[in-house]
Amino acid sequence: MTDLTIKRRVMIPVRAGDVTAEFISFNGDDSGKEHIGIYFEGKPAYTEQTDYVPLVRLHSECLTGDVFGSGRCDCGEQLDEAIDRINEEGGYILYLRQEGRGIGLYAKLEAYALQDQGYDTYQANEMLHLPDDGRDFGVAADMLLALGVSKVRLLTNNPDKAQQLKEHGIDVVELVPTKVHVNQHNRQYLETKAKRKQHTLKFD
Repeated sequence: MTDLTIKRRVMIPVRAGDVTAEFISFNGDDSGKEHIGIYFEGKPAYTEQTDYVPLVRLHSECLTGDVFGSGRCDCGEQLDEAIDRINEEGGYILYLRQEGRGIGLYAKLEAYALQDQGYDTYQANEMLHLPDDGRDFGVAADMLLALGVSKVRLLTNNPDKAQQLKEHGIDVVELVPTKVHVNQHNRQYLETKAKRKQHTLKFD
């Protein structure tokens, strides 16, 4: 059971009107973070299948990557890929306001400064006495249940997301890997995620 209920659904044309998505707000989230659900209807070829299960992406907010296209992470590219794929196949992006793996924007910039001195992304957090990953994906499970979704195909390379959803009553029937969006600035960051947190990333 979840205390979350749907507050409002609003249609918004995104990608300069090329894609129409339904943005969904919720009542009952006492974190004050204003997480948002984004629903894409999908193309009939996908959504009329008898075994249709929505494709879902849990995307944690990344101002530097999502908005400004930062090369230090792969967040913006992953969000773009999720919009493309879920608009095709039908499902949800849950946009979670958990900047910097849950540590916040200012702390993320402090961690970046340490990374510029040669520390990896997790070492930098440890030096700042912050968690490796402070994100809570239980709220995403509550959002899904409020939306009437208990079974998902999860678009992710992060096994922890699937694990947390399962612990909160969501049936993850398939893990759908995202592409590896690697560049000269983020290769070490991505390799560290694969090594330290078992993200399923295959590099050329």
